[in-house]
Amino acid sequence: MALIDLISKDVVKVPLESKTKTEIVRELLKVLKDAGKLENLEKAYDAIMARERLGSTGLEDGIAVPHAKTDVVDTLTLAIGISPGGVDFEAIDGKPSQLFFLMLAPPGQSGPHIEALSEIARLTKSKAFCRTLIEARSADEVVEIFRED
Repeated sequence: MALIDLISKDVVKVPLESKTKTEIVRELLKVLKDAGKLENLEKAYDAIMARERLGSTGLEDGIAVPHAKTDVVDTLTLAIGISPGGVDFEAIDGKPSQLFFLMLAPPGQSGPHIEALSEIARLTKSKAFCRTLIEARSADEVVEIFRED
């Protein structure tokens, strides 16, 4: 499954309103719940935060990929959020995170989860791609940017 297959305007939030790591996770999970992709927000939140305790998923250069395996989803599920001003997500480079890719996968499915993480890593290596995403003003614009890549 290609990453673009997981992206639709109902799972994209621009801009994020949250100002803390835990609020960002909750806001993105609410996006998934509102899109009908998630029923048990609290269980998903607990899974993401348990994963965060193992080590922050705040990467370098403003990218964060909070993710977890949980039985609250039947298939790989993704939400994208953009915070142009950045939020402290305890990133490994100490810089604020601006692009958030929250992923949930069922416990028995490693392949699609790893492929999606790999595709996010590949796409976000491009500074121009990241800059374009950060400058996006709507969910429709974000979807279009992914379709063009």
